[in-house]
Amino acid sequence: MTKDFTKEDIITLAIESSCDETSVSVLKNGRTVLSNIIASQIEQHQKFGGVVPEVASRKHIENINIVIEEALEEAKVSFEDITHVAATYGPGLVGALLVGLSAAKAIAFAREIPLNGVNHIEGHIYANFIEYRELEPPFICLIVSGGHTHLVYMKDYGKYEILGRTRDDAAGEAFDKIARALGLGYPGGPQIDKLAKIGNKKAIAFPKAYLEEGSYDFSFSGLKSAVLNYLNSEKMKGNPIVIEDVAASFQQAVIEILVEKTISCALEKGMKQITLAGGVAANSGLRQLLQEKAKEHDLDLKYPSLKLCTDNAAMIGCVGYYDYIKGHHSALDLNGVPNLKIGERPL
Repeated sequence: MTKDFTKEDIITLAIESSCDETSVSVLKNGRTVLSNIIASQIEQHQKFGGVVPEVASRKHIENINIVIEEALEEAKVSFEDITHVAATYGPGLVGALLVGLSAAKAIAFAREIPLNGVNHIEGHIYANFIEYRELEPPFICLIVSGGHTHLVYMKDYGKYEILGRTRDDAAGEAFDKIARALGLGYPGGPQIDKLAKIGNKKAIAFPKAYLEEGSYDFSFSGLKSAVLNYLNSEKMKGNPIVIEDVAASFQQAVIEILVEKTISCALEKGMKQITLAGGVAANSGLRQLLQEKAKEHDLDLKYPSLKLCTDNAAMIGCVGYYDYIKGHHSALDLNGVPNLKIGERPL
């Protein structure tokens, strides 16, 4: 077995299990991914129209050891080669979190190596460090996923200023709810993005909540309600509903708000670098519009490849590496924290 590292390299074993993906990754020096295995549960949850926490936890238990073994084998490493273990400890579904965290603690205890608890939201930001080796803070990051919508000023590794966040529904949550109303199934985001490409984004004027002047917060509950009211009204009138136009108009309303606030935030902060992160970062409409607006203002935009947008352990390992080299270690009694906030550090 040929190993692509030396004794001086830091080898991270990372585990992510915050929702419905069981993922294990092995990284060299934080940014070189030797393996990144993801066992998705989408098929198991599609019949329910969303993630069922109890089902997710059971599947994680079934998958975790298999995925660990596969990640080690692909990376051509053994447990003896691992320098430290990183694992998501929040936010997420508490039962799911505990499966991955327990596995990580067991490995750390057995091997007598450090454990680094990682914030899942921070992981999404760090996916960009894996994609772009030259990227360094500071920069503005727009994090958009099923559970989170944040505008973050990343000052340095592990140092953040929250400039804006959603006050109600996250962007990805709104996508899933509207997709369900349109009968598109789960996960809804990719389905809406697909339909939006052939629909008329100007067909329906859905409202956009800018909130008070100068605020970088987001609100999507009003938009969600407007779409649902439109669908109900048209059905009651007996009018045909063109779901491609609904999808396109809804998506445009969401991404315009996200893009406008991100660009304004970067300009106000004097940042030339913008990054995009999270599951909704895979949305082609968002990528295209943000790229166009960034170019207009001479801003550099970076976003991860599709595999690194979704939940994965490589991004968790990257965060864990930078915590490790700073001397931050977590105690073995670390617990899962379902509502963990960005920037909070494990005790």
